[in-house]
Amino acid sequence: MKVNAECYDKKLGSSRLVSGSPVFYGWVIVLAGTLGVVFSGPGFTSTISVFTEHFITDLGLSRSLISTLYTGGTLIASLMLPRVGRQIDRHGSRVMVGWVGSLFGLTCIYMGQVRGAAMLGIGFVALRLLGQGSMSMVCQNVINQWWVRRRGLVMGISGVLSALLGTGGVPILFNWMIPRYGWRGTYSYVGLALLLVLIPLLYFLFRDRPEQYHLLPDGATSPEQDDDLIREIDEEENWTLQEALRTPAFWIISLGAGLGMMLMAALFFHMVSLFADNGLDASVAASIFLPISLVTAAVMLIGGVLADRIPPRILLVVGLVTLSAVLFLGPRLPNVEMALVFGALLGVSSGLNRVVTSVVWAKYYGRRDLGSILGVASTISVLGSALGPMPLGIARDLMGSYAPVLTISAIFPLVLAVLTVFLRKPKKPTPPAFERS
Repeated sequence: MKVNAECYDKKLGSSRLVSGSPVFYGWVIVLAGTLGVVFSGPGFTSTISVFTEHFITDLGLSRSLISTLYTGGTLIASLMLPRVGRQIDRHGSRVMVGWVGSLFGLTCIYMGQVRGAAMLGIGFVALRLLGQGSMSMVCQNVINQWWVRRRGLVMGISGVLSALLGTGGVPILFNWMIPRYGWRGTYSYVGLALLLVLIPLLYFLFRDRPEQYHLLPDGATSPEQDDDLIREIDEEENWTLQEALRTPAFWIISLGAGLGMMLMAALFFHMVSLFADNGLDASVAASIFLPISLVTAAVMLIGGVLADRIPPRILLVVGLVTLSAVLFLGPRLPNVEMALVFGALLGVSSGLNRVVTSVVWAKYYGRRDLGSILGVASTISVLGSALGPMPLGIARDLMGSYAPVLTISAIFPLVLAVLTVFLRKPKKPTPPAFERS
């Protein structure tokens, strides 16, 4: 049993916390990683939107200028993510959660001091880079390092908790805090909580890889306990970023995920207007977000279980076909019942997209250089989410309806779904005999 020793060139260590854990320490990593994602919430779009009206009123900025600053900040942040990914591979998730988390806490304190457009633009770059981008990558990376066979299940559990507590819960918390402490005080208190409580806790709990502590992923201990799992770990292929970039699978999956993020971001951003064009009022649009969240959470859990049993490409195909159906239905919602169907399908597509992107990179390209690969893949997804709303809004203004552009857009996920059907897990070419000798 070699346990793929080439991947783990960092020195072995010991930890009373790891060795004294009553359960496999990977479960502690799942909890800590999920907590990190939840409290990266100040960088989420849904959370920043809570502050938008206060930015307009207190800073004297127009809504269009704030939207432009936010889009620009997201674009700039996305281009920095590959560098962050390389640093994760170089220094490990534990060191990076300390650095990224501390800078994120300082960014929140900075946001409480914003006085104008330039400062707000800088804040948006930092929030998007350090919050939704870097913190999410660090936490996703560390969970993937500790799990192989049940990776889909644990990422599904983490995704459900992150969606319910982070995307759903953090905006509610901020809505409660702002009337009591003001928007500036809210940012400052959250930043202090990150610096003094959360980041020290995550640094205390995070451990980079189980192999560094004489453990194996999934809690396996010996070939006699789980020979199939040991074999799977031994046969894990680890690709460099450059090698991964040369495979069609990387680009098909990245474009599928990026296209999904782009089109779903556009739909969420223009949901009220889209429903109005269908003769449905704003209250229906607002009420649809709850079923979307519930379906997304359920699909992430179910999809996570399935990701351990079937090829990820199947889940991606289903997600892309469902997204195509959502785009086609968007301008054709005659009643509330169809609006609920629309929301449920959108939740299915969103959940499957998140599950696939959380497990596929480690499954296809190994754990050794996962940070670098995640960095480039995340750049494509974040770029998609940043660029989605604007073209749909422009098309609506020019054509007077969402129907033409959404109907045409429904074709693109289908094309990618067809390509994905033929996708297979990439295999590293065997080097010539003289290179192996």
